Amino acid sequence: MEEMRDVLLVDGYNMIGDWPELTKLSKIGLQEARDRLLERLADYQAYTGRHVIAVFDAYRVPGHGKSFAQNKIQIYFTSEKETADECIERLVRELSHRRRQIYVATSDLVEQHVIFGQGALRIPARELLTQVEQIEREIQSKIAEDRMNSSRNTLGGKLSPEVKKMFERWRRE
Repeated sequence: MEEMRDVLLVDGYNMIGDWPELTKLSKIGLQEARDRLLERLADYQAYTGRHVIAVFDAYRVPGHGKSFAQNKIQIYFTSEKETADECIERLVRELSHRRRQIYVATSDLVEQHVIFGQGALRIPARELLTQVEQIEREIQSKIAEDRMNSSRNTLGGKLSPEVKKMFERWRRE
């Protein structure tokens, strides 16, 4: 079943440059902006069921060409001479025969014309932000509704917000 999920490929630095909150964070530190993006994408993945792959140009970070999973999101830092756009093109070719639908979130429409010609669907950076914000509102609404319907004697009612946040972080890993 894992092989049949839709995939969302995200050009990470495009999102950081287009999402106002992340742009502000990147001025403080690029790692903080990447971490916040990945947190929001983890919630998006959990809610939509799409497999999320975030791609970052490695010229901004050490350790060229590495790939790993964090919060159930696959993260790629491109190799030294590979751009994020080239990495996304390669991933679309590799994944296209195994997945139902591939979505690409980028603000580089012109640079990604090849993958859109191969059938991938584009999600502009601002549209993805709108989707993520809508999902976050729905999650908060569901949490508030669950709180109202649950008894104060539940374990969740006895835990501090810090402990709940820690459990949520463990759940994602």
